[in-house]
Amino acid sequence: MWLKKNGLYLLLAISTTLAILGVATSNFIFKSGTASMGIIIILVLNRQLKNSAKDTWWIFAAFLFSIVGDWFLSNMNGNSLMFIKGIALFFLAHVGYLLYALFNGHIKVVFTGILLVAYLAFFFLVLYPNFTDVPLMVASLVYLLISCFSLGAAVGMRGGLAAKQGFILGISLIIFSDTIIAFKEFVDYHTFDFLITPTYYLAHIFITFSLIKRFESNLPNPN
Repeated sequence: MWLKKNGLYLLLAISTTLAILGVATSNFIFKSGTASMGIIIILVLNRQLKNSAKDTWWIFAAFLFSIVGDWFLSNMNGNSLMFIKGIALFFLAHVGYLLYALFNGHIKVVFTGILLVAYLAFFFLVLYPNFTDVPLMVASLVYLLISCFSLGAAVGMRGGLAAKQGFILGISLIIFSDTIIAFKEFVDYHTFDFLITPTYYLAHIFITFSLIKRFESNLPNPN
């Protein structure tokens, strides 16, 4: 089978190329490329590792929800209902990230508490005064909470350093990208808009890299 260790990194390189194309164009195929390649890599891992990678299906689901959620946000054109649907799907993506992390560790309570205090302060002091749509406000708050728990669980993961750091960085980049989106959509602050898509695509790349590093020692050696 040609897709061994080096093949997975080749797929990751293709994912990076798609990320560049996604930033440079508005083509949804490219924009969904990093999550799609992550799904393909998960399928390859599960094929090669049999039953030892079952928890990666949570990441598979997270990437799938991300693709659909991104479609809603890319086509909302100011429609708050489309935005809420997008947030709901990204919420489900974070549930996938959270469950994957919990299967491989536990939530860091103190870190998560500090993160929650910081982001709740950001929400109520910066974002809340700008909401006129109650369902949108509630959806945004719930999404903020799951994001914090996802990162808290990522920090509490066990395993190899490279795999853990890759996953933490991936979740952190998602939260960073979402924070910029919040400034853009609710505060009308656009200085850092150019960072939204690059950080979002990098998040998928680092999460996928984390999976490869986690199972690398168990993959067949390329000959």
